[in-house]
Amino acid sequence: MRLIAELPHPDCKISIFGMNQKFIIKFEQGNLEQSYKIAEIDIIGGVNGVFELLDEEFLKSVIDQFALMRQSFNSAYSRYE
Repeated sequence: MRLIAELPHPDCKISIFGMNQKFIIKFEQGNLEQSYKIAEIDIIGGVNGVFELLDEEFLKSVIDQFALMRQSFNSAYSRYE
């Protein structure tokens, strides 16, 4: 897996990797991460097409998903204690 690009964002780290003819888009926020895989053939324009895919609406849904993930984990952890 090779790192292709990192995109600045105030709420999470965004990295784009290439592996086995797929783009892997990885979002990290603290101890949580989300990753999305898409075939290179499905993206027009290579990595520039990936940049276009990451519009504000999608990024907002990723950030919202992090909040849900954190809430789920904290609930599970409080039951564990």
